[in-house]
Amino acid sequence: MNNDFILYTVENGIARITLNRPDVLNTLNKEMLIRLSSALDMSKRDDSVKGVIITGAGERSFSSGADIGYLNKATPMEVRALAQLAVAVNAKIELFGKVVIAAINGYALGGGLELAEACMLRVAVSQAKLGHPEVRIGAIAGWGGTTRLPRLVGKGRAAELLLTGKMINADEAYRIGLVNRVVEQDRLLPETESLLLEILSQSPVAVKMTWEAIHRGLNLSSEESALLGADYFGLIASTGDFREGTKSFLMKAKPSYKGK
Repeated sequence: MNNDFILYTVENGIARITLNRPDVLNTLNKEMLIRLSSALDMSKRDDSVKGVIITGAGERSFSSGADIGYLNKATPMEVRALAQLAVAVNAKIELFGKVVIAAINGYALGGGLELAEACMLRVAVSQAKLGHPEVRIGAIAGWGGTTRLPRLVGKGRAAELLLTGKMINADEAYRIGLVNRVVEQDRLLPETESLLLEILSQSPVAVKMTWEAIHRGLNLSSEESALLGADYFGLIASTGDFREGTKSFLMKAKPSYKGK
């Protein structure tokens, strides 16, 4: 699945989805979001795909956000429809069921950063710039940013970024917890793949249920979230991976997980 908007490859169990409009800093429009959604569907259906990396074409930008030219001319209902599409695509990423990591190769702004925020983890190049400049054009982070950013970095830091629209560098993004790793440009994909493979070496069931517990738990009270974790702990004890993992620990052996 290669076209003018999305590049899609699969190698060694890892699907790479590349946002491919480098001439306009990989800005996101309706067609690109639809193609991205289709690429995600392909990855989900493909049993050989164990994890996904989303990145941008070129060395300047992951994605600089929505197409402002379109937004300036669109009707309020068209803007709302585009936002609803973006929210649905980002929700698909967040609830994908397989590990999804954003490899941020440059600017990640507005809707581009919202896309990255929906991923499980984020790896950024040292020269990356991240931010939510929506307020500076009289808009808001309406593709999920007002929801996910506070959960990632806390209410206060999120409010500052969302209300001022300022950009931060990769080191600052790492310091506040917005990105998980900062690497040099030539190490971006190797380091992202290494992180993904480290996660994939664990029990697939445990990884999936851990992410689900994190995601669902954020919408519950502390007590309810802890009880949800206890329920999942009991549920996962019924799996073969749990028996394999605990047995291998006791035997000081490397576990062989089956994802069941």
